[in-house]
Amino acid sequence: MEAARDYLRKVLDQAFMPLASLLHWCRITPNQVSLGGILLNLVSAALILDGQLALAGIVYLLAGSLDLLDGVLARLAKLSSRFGAFLDSTADRISEGVVFAAIAYYFARHGLPVDAALTVLALLGSLLVSYTRARAEGLGLECKVGIVTRAERVVLIAVGLLLGLLPVAIYLLVFLTGFSATQRIVHTLRQLYPQG
Repeated sequence: MEAARDYLRKVLDQAFMPLASLLHWCRITPNQVSLGGILLNLVSAALILDGQLALAGIVYLLAGSLDLLDGVLARLAKLSSRFGAFLDSTADRISEGVVFAAIAYYFARHGLPVDAALTVLALLGSLLVSYTRARAEGLGLECKVGIVTRAERVVLIAVGLLLGLLPVAIYLLVFLTGFSATQRIVHTLRQLYPQG
């Protein structure tokens, strides 16, 4: 899974290189791209609140693509920095939070309280997937395992919005993020206690 993900990332990096070169020529920084991603996610959330789910899905995919683009631009322009990495991760959490909050509100407004509650659990799972990796790496460990990363979560929510399958996407995310967080916890435990 990790090898396939790395290969896909290289393919997407190559696909984004021309746009990254244009942005570099225009003197746009990776941090500005990250902030642009937050803005697009706010637009996506507003569209969800307005009931324009398909359009929200398109904007959400565009916002997700900026998450890849800022990294390509940082490497191209040699502007990678510790603050840039921090801002990128923070922007991702803000983006997920506002979009999931909009989805939960949408469900609640349409008389689907269980789906709204599950959306909160899906957000918790998404945050745990990211947190468990960050915490493990803070301990000096490697923790890239897991069946869903941010990219898969973006695609799943976008497909749910575009195809009118948002409840299904949320149910899947609750399971997949919980499973991925558990994978990372077990993986970290095995590194800390290899004989256990």
